[in-house]
Amino acid sequence: MNPNYLSEVPLEFADRVSDRSVYLTFDDGANLLFTPQILDVLAQHRVPATFFVIGAYAAEQPELIQRMIAEGHEVGNHTMTHTDLSRCGFEEVQREIFDANRAIMMACPQASVRYIRAPYGAWSEEVITALEIAELTPLHWSVDPRDWSRPGVDAIVDTVLTSVRPGAIVLLHDGCPPDELTLGTYAHLRDQTTTALSRLIPALHDRGYKIRSLPQPH
Repeated sequence: MNPNYLSEVPLEFADRVSDRSVYLTFDDGANLLFTPQILDVLAQHRVPATFFVIGAYAAEQPELIQRMIAEGHEVGNHTMTHTDLSRCGFEEVQREIFDANRAIMMACPQASVRYIRAPYGAWSEEVITALEIAELTPLHWSVDPRDWSRPGVDAIVDTVLTSVRPGAIVLLHDGCPPDELTLGTYAHLRDQTTTALSRLIPALHDRGYKIRSLPQPH
């Protein structure tokens, strides 16, 4: 199946058609340790990002959701528990989506949830139908350095810089799904992502890219 999700932002959707725009996105937060570090790097370089947060974490860490919004970032829906929606019945899909929306809005009423990213990038007809009901735009990615697997800072940076092009949506992670927290001592760590980000932002700027907020859904 090839659902109608955005895996990169078409030039006609961008604010300025001639821009070499790229878009930074972070999945699986909010995380009490690593999300503030990511936010610090973004603030240092004055660039925006979109955080696809897990609803259960948003409920536990409302101050981080509030900080994201206060600092000009966008918060997207990454379901309530990070379940594989393609394996869920329609009612469970709806529950995961709407519960996450509610958790985000309770954490920060100023948030405006426009986009959703399915965990594991697992889209299905049922998921797309539920998103239409929830009036959310599905967002995938076009650049994935697999930072969650801790391949090394150089590998993360090199993969992004090799793959990036105007309109690219870069997938990174500031947290870890609940069911993976106990898999290994280092599996949940995002220190490589933080360090890579501090190198990636100036490297993208040096190559003439502009890191922008996602445009209004069309």
